[in-house]
Amino acid sequence: MSDTPKKFSFPKTLFSAVGAVLLLVMLVLVNVVFSMLNLRIDATKENLYSLSAGSKKILSGIKQDVTIKVFYSKDIPNMPVQLKTYASRVQDFLSEYEHAGKVKIEVFNPKPDSEEEDLAQRYGIEGIDLPSGDKLYFGLAAVAADQEEAISTLDPAREEQLEYDITRLISRVQSPKGRTIGIISGIPVMGSPQMFGQRGMQPWTFVAELRKTYKVEEVAPTSDKLDKDFDLLMIIHPKELSSNLQYAIDQHVLNGGAVLVFEDPAFTADAGGRPPQTLAMDKLFKAWGIRIDNTKLVMDFDHPTKLRNQQNQVEDNPLWISARKDSFNKDDMITAKLENVLMPMSGVIQKIPESKAEYQSLIKTGTNSMLTEMFKMRLNAQMLRQDFVASNEKYDLAVRIRDTFKTAFPEGKPKDDKKKDGQEKESLPAGHLSEGKKKATIIVVADSDLLQDDYYVSKQNFMGVNFAKIFNDNLNFVMNAAEVLTGSEDLIGIRSRGKFERPFVRVQELEKKAQAKWLSREQDLVRKAEEANLKLREFEQKKDPSQKFIISKDQEEEIRRFQEEKQRINKELKEVRRNLRSDIESLGTKLKFINIFLMPLLASVAGIFYAMYRRKKSLNVEKQS
Repeated sequence: MSDTPKKFSFPKTLFSAVGAVLLLVMLVLVNVVFSMLNLRIDATKENLYSLSAGSKKILSGIKQDVTIKVFYSKDIPNMPVQLKTYASRVQDFLSEYEHAGKVKIEVFNPKPDSEEEDLAQRYGIEGIDLPSGDKLYFGLAAVAADQEEAISTLDPAREEQLEYDITRLISRVQSPKGRTIGIISGIPVMGSPQMFGQRGMQPWTFVAELRKTYKVEEVAPTSDKLDKDFDLLMIIHPKELSSNLQYAIDQHVLNGGAVLVFEDPAFTADAGGRPPQTLAMDKLFKAWGIRIDNTKLVMDFDHPTKLRNQQNQVEDNPLWISARKDSFNKDDMITAKLENVLMPMSGVIQKIPESKAEYQSLIKTGTNSMLTEMFKMRLNAQMLRQDFVASNEKYDLAVRIRDTFKTAFPEGKPKDDKKKDGQEKESLPAGHLSEGKKKATIIVVADSDLLQDDYYVSKQNFMGVNFAKIFNDNLNFVMNAAEVLTGSEDLIGIRSRGKFERPFVRVQELEKKAQAKWLSREQDLVRKAEEANLKLREFEQKKDPSQKFIISKDQEEEIRRFQEEKQRINKELKEVRRNLRSDIESLGTKLKFINIFLMPLLASVAGIFYAMYRRKKSLNVEKQS
């Protein structure tokens, strides 16, 4: 071993020092260059923090530069952490619009009695009074030339719709001419005013959302005509329609007008009433090439909804359909990005065989479904399972039809109801159309319950302010359909961009398989019980009256066999449920192992190998020097 000290080499030391300085300068220059580049990476699966293609297309086509003014009271003490975090995410996301060009972001902190507070109030952004006495401002306004639109409060519960809300604002300030929607409804979706001291009803949430983009007007089902040329006509569970209004709808379609229909054989709010003999839309449906049987409902055991029954037990009810990804048409812009739509007590749409109209299904049931009679809507899930036999057929719950339709009124406008029957029939009016001028698009949904607030929105109170949290895609479906039918298709890819909370898809698949197996065993048990009871009744009929209260050996043997069979099947049912829990627990254990142990282990092993590699490389350099 040599103890000779290493010689000091000034050139080598100088070279090393100069190299370190050059490396530092290069790092600074690289950071400066990359800071000037618009390079942004979104690592989420569905690019939740990036602008969608629809937003980029709208931004590329805007003619007037847009300024988005954000009003946020960031200096309020004791601000909830959740709100601070959300505000930070909003500002980060708004920077994506600024990077896309033609959009400028300005952030204001409206302090009490400041010019910023006055500016916020001028745009209609009112502060929220907090329990601490402070006033919180958290909203924004979009301004372009002389047009302006505002969101008075940025609701954390609407984070999934944030991009849609902002892009919609930008789009609205670019096009001052609004589109109109006429609503014909047999249920009070438009709300009602306060009368005689009685509290009025607020419009349903979907109406309030439509009003943010469109001018919405109500048309009474008893009207004789359509007063306006609506961009879209929405018809919702019409219990009755005047003949003249049906004619007006018919002519609207023949002029190429768009229609969105929600027709329901069993509206849950009217569950106690008798269903009509015929649906109000039957005549128009026939002209459009479809039909809905108002005596039938559909059960879907592939997509049941968990409900609490009268015994306070949670059960899977197949009449309340929770349509999921496999139910939606992935090739259609309306349903391509939907994940869950709740449709209680839905009917089924069928195409008339001789119809030549373009017919496209939007929402379907699974194959583990069947049609059932209307009266069974009052039965619980257990009773529904007893008579269930899968049809292996997928039924249409919502469809889109398109054609140059022919009139449902070949003889022209119906006679005025006020005229006497003996009066001569009116001649065809000058503007009457027997066949469409151009193709019209109609969307028909065999359910109207999905529009009720309770089935897609939960109302919450946050710091004294009422917020609405959307928990499924019912509203998205309605808004998507409205956007397509009124021509604004670019907004569709924005609204339903994915969920910040991901469902346990594997667990749902396991439950579906176990449920199918459980259902067959349960039906088998019920069938055997009915067979045993039938045999017991036969034995009773053969007995002598004097032996009425004596159990024969055959009866005793039958009862014993049935009890053994019942115990066996119950044991199998428990085994199915136990295996289901075991599979779910096994899946959870694997996930915990991967997240808690395997990933840190792999990172540690990689670090150790990298450290060994660096150490070995360092030793080789020392030996060479």
